[in-house]
Amino acid sequence: MQTKSLLLVLILIVFTTTGYAQNLTQQFDDIVSQSYKSDMPGATFLVAKDGKAIYRKAIGKSSLELDVNMIPENVFRLASITKQFTAVAILMLEEQGKLNLNDPITRFIPDYPTQGKTITVHHLLNHTSGIKSYTAMGNLVEVARTDKTLDELIDYFKNEPMDFDPGDQFRYNNSGYILLGKIIEELSGETYEDFIEKKIFERLGMKSSSFGNNRELVKNRAQGYEQDDTGYVNANYISMTLPHASGSLASTVDDMLKWQNALTNNTLIKASTLNKAINGSKLNNGEYIDYGYGLEEINLKGSKGYEHSGGIFGFTTNGMYLINENVYVIGLSNCNCNDIGDVTQRLAAAAIGKPYPTMKDVVKLSQDKLKQWVGAYEFEDGAIRHIFVKDGALKSMKESETNTVFDIFPLAEDHFMFEKGNIEYKFSKSADGKKQVIFMTDSKSIGKEIDKEMPTTRKEVTLSNEILSPYVGKYELAPNFIVEITVEGSQMFAQATGQGKLELFAEDDITFFAKVAPIKIVINKDGTGKVVSFKLYQGGSETVAKKIE
Repeated sequence: MQTKSLLLVLILIVFTTTGYAQNLTQQFDDIVSQSYKSDMPGATFLVAKDGKAIYRKAIGKSSLELDVNMIPENVFRLASITKQFTAVAILMLEEQGKLNLNDPITRFIPDYPTQGKTITVHHLLNHTSGIKSYTAMGNLVEVARTDKTLDELIDYFKNEPMDFDPGDQFRYNNSGYILLGKIIEELSGETYEDFIEKKIFERLGMKSSSFGNNRELVKNRAQGYEQDDTGYVNANYISMTLPHASGSLASTVDDMLKWQNALTNNTLIKASTLNKAINGSKLNNGEYIDYGYGLEEINLKGSKGYEHSGGIFGFTTNGMYLINENVYVIGLSNCNCNDIGDVTQRLAAAAIGKPYPTMKDVVKLSQDKLKQWVGAYEFEDGAIRHIFVKDGALKSMKESETNTVFDIFPLAEDHFMFEKGNIEYKFSKSADGKKQVIFMTDSKSIGKEIDKEMPTTRKEVTLSNEILSPYVGKYELAPNFIVEITVEGSQMFAQATGQGKLELFAEDDITFFAKVAPIKIVINKDGTGKVVSFKLYQGGSETVAKKIE
């Protein structure tokens, strides 16, 4: 009798575990299929728990021309995920006593013109050097077509004026990682390519990983694509001598798991050394920055970890690791047509049992239930958000440069989500009837009801194709981050590297705003009327994007 009872318990455990695994796999499949389809350029994803893959998925096409389906073994350019390999290589050399992170870079590159400033290895690693990023100079598409030796590449940017004094600001910078590649070569006596392939890839058994090369035959290499107003096109050519230590490596999701396991298990560097890479640091004025060395701190629904993403012509990538849960998620795509970071974030949230809600979870509420939360709410950071009903649905508008209105959807009487599900509202009432709301992203902020009238929303105008057409082109918002403006009839769209297409609405003939995000764009022209750039207003900051194509 006891044997039969034990057998029954074991059977129930097996079925319960199997059912949970199947349910989690279905959640993962649903998340991936929302962004990637079988007939478009695709992606590969891997989710690992405790160092072992629990989900491994390929979707879409690795070659549109040859109609070849994506497979998990496909090889992709890693783009800026390369930086974590470069950073760890530097930390390996530090552990060997060959350098100190506070060493000035002139110890290793004596003739580098520092313009009277002390630039350290630390400054290069965390993007605080002030050196001009070479990807922000000139027309990147044209520059990318020319092979350069490492010294020629350094010569290209070394005499540019400094953007700021070392340590004063954080500004993402590819030049810094090119110089780190040079330091690795000087100290190791090997090329950067040989060092990474022999000291890291071969040691870890990453047999499908390599320094990118356009001439070598690479088994299962995925072809890169971009999306414009005509549809999918082959990605612009880039010589892999250009990204070098900032973005030239290639790999697979399986090899990237080997890499993450090496970090987790301290195979290459000690835990105390890794902590320098995965934790942020302070600027000269004491301000904290989240970026470490080739990796950036994250907080996903209360779970701490680190991540890095990448974007290079025709490829977008993102990998994140949650420390306490020992969960790793990596996504590699052969197109700039989707926000792969959003997908990996959702996969990670599901893996730790904190999934983002989706439109499938939305319920119906009466108008009276919706109207009970109408009002203005002031939050701890000073933001004011207005909740109101329009066209039978609840809306949210944050006071900003754009006063953008968002639809919010009910999950329960007091619980609402934005369309993507990565932002939620939780409403409540105190004993005296006062309303408050918790604004939930990766952190939480409380908003309390105040008496304030809602500002007017933006009015839009319709512009002709003749007015809009000159705005079409590619604009560089940041190094390796391009915004492409397209026009379809009388409607304009913007698509940033690794993100979906965003519809823009005209306020006048040069001012445009988005309805799904608090974004405003103002077109800039020179004295002859030629479009030269646009200025982006977002989150209280202003950024100029130069037109490069």
